[in-house]
Amino acid sequence: MQSKIRNFCIIAHIDHGKSTLADRLLEMTSTISKREMKDQLLDTMDLERERGITIKLQPVRMEWKDYILNLIDTPGHVDFTYEVSRSLAACEGAILVVDSTQGIEAQTLANIHLAQQHNLKIIPVVNKIDLPNSDREKTTQEIIHAFGFKAEEILYASGKTGEGVEKILEAVVDRVPAPTGNTDKPLRALIFDSTYDQHRGVITFIRVVDGKISKNDKIYMLGTKTAAESLETGYFHPKMVPAKEINTGEVGYVVTGLRDVRKARVGDTVTVSDKIEALPGYKQIKPMVYASIFPVSGDEYPLLRDAIDKLKLNDAALEFEPENIPALGFGFRTGFLGLLHMDIVQERLTREYGLNLVLTAPSVEYKIHYKSGEKKIIHTPAELPDPSLFEKIEEPWVSIEILVDQKYIGGILELITGRRGIYKNMDYLSNDRVLISAEMPLANIIIDFYDKLKSVSSGYASLNYEFMEFRLGDLVKLDILVATEKVDALSMIVHKDLAEMEGRVLAEKLKTLIPRQQFEIAIQAVIGGKVVARETISAVRKDVTAKLYGGDVTRKMKLLEKQKKGKKRLKRIGSVDIPQEAFLAILKK
Repeated sequence: MQSKIRNFCIIAHIDHGKSTLADRLLEMTSTISKREMKDQLLDTMDLERERGITIKLQPVRMEWKDYILNLIDTPGHVDFTYEVSRSLAACEGAILVVDSTQGIEAQTLANIHLAQQHNLKIIPVVNKIDLPNSDREKTTQEIIHAFGFKAEEILYASGKTGEGVEKILEAVVDRVPAPTGNTDKPLRALIFDSTYDQHRGVITFIRVVDGKISKNDKIYMLGTKTAAESLETGYFHPKMVPAKEINTGEVGYVVTGLRDVRKARVGDTVTVSDKIEALPGYKQIKPMVYASIFPVSGDEYPLLRDAIDKLKLNDAALEFEPENIPALGFGFRTGFLGLLHMDIVQERLTREYGLNLVLTAPSVEYKIHYKSGEKKIIHTPAELPDPSLFEKIEEPWVSIEILVDQKYIGGILELITGRRGIYKNMDYLSNDRVLISAEMPLANIIIDFYDKLKSVSSGYASLNYEFMEFRLGDLVKLDILVATEKVDALSMIVHKDLAEMEGRVLAEKLKTLIPRQQFEIAIQAVIGGKVVARETISAVRKDVTAKLYGGDVTRKMKLLEKQKKGKKRLKRIGSVDIPQEAFLAILKK
């Protein structure tokens, strides 16, 4: 039985057609009837369908010519690399999809490296060959040059028309090895994803490595030391279909009935007792970007806590801890893999849990070396101690790979150096496609680097980045004062050379975003005790002389003087309401 199982996933850069190809595989193996078929079938979230991207990995079991094929559809965006690595750990093979109109992109390279680390058998597929601007020869040469495949190993297909899809299925059966594992050993299964059902508790998605799991078995999660019972076992078709048991090498789900989402962590090993050795699982992922999330109304804090808890269940990369900022109340300091990840989490909390949220500007973590010899990691500018207390500060650096057409090289190199980046080297994948490698501070990437990169390259460049190390930086804290009140949520840690410019840009932006009040508002950008930029929002004026007609000019002056006194009093006691747009403005410099 085990020799007839094939576990594989599809990896590709975003938008190269992997979800469409998955649709064709489901159709060809008759897993889905024509009546149930719809585009992007495995993208179950509304958000995925709207944006046309895969966010969550999605498993499905297909049957074809006596073989059981378990496919795990994976995301393609750089922020969801972690989801990809989880899929790969549950598979023996991977279909590498490359769009014949676009060629190899940065995420294609990153995913290939991940697949090679997991020792997967890779099947290269040139997709979208039905399009008029398809260039299969050029794409083939790029694949051969970049990864060293032989020309005869490469398949050609169209996920849209279904051409060449049967050959892909044949290649999966012929080339992907059957799962290894011992049926007679006690149960060992890897949790590669999970979801929460309010009636049935935590549902874990597992890949059985040894032994088997049946309905009503007693099970034990090794990592969290939690005992449970398998209330239901089954497969994905692609909806959950109950089955009596899941055997060695198979992929399926187990309903645990657990109410605490933290008891069944992704990457944990499901087994029968604590005497059994755990599976390797996954390396603990480290968030790259931090931002604080607050409910608009303080009463929603418990709801926000429950919602983040449930999201954390199937998004192992999400980290959070409670936080309190006087201006915004109680909320959570949250760690994300990148800006798209942050955007998706915010959107899911808003849509799926109906919460109104305020997010602060994103920042990265910094290492502080105190004069006393102590080291501390901080995540927010507010945590930065007085400069007299520490010797040095280190910031995270990443290595970046940008794939782009040759004609955009100049603009991209300018963008990199303008962001304190260090250019490393250039590699030509074909006559006109270049892979640029460089190193950059992460803080300079997370705000709007991706948007700028797309505009410099007319949308053609693709980016991949990976954390390298912490390096010393000449950094200072830039504070924003609104009506002489310090707004912690708007503070930033910036490089000394760029601080004045950043302060000026921010003050100008806030001037357009903060609504005018009855009194004059001063916006100041401050470093230490020095004001580096100032803007003034003029007061809303009421025409107090409107009711005057004729008479002496002193009457007019008296009224204006009275108004001036009122404004002065207001300025002393008035408070300024800063809208959510002002916090978001920092994101979109």
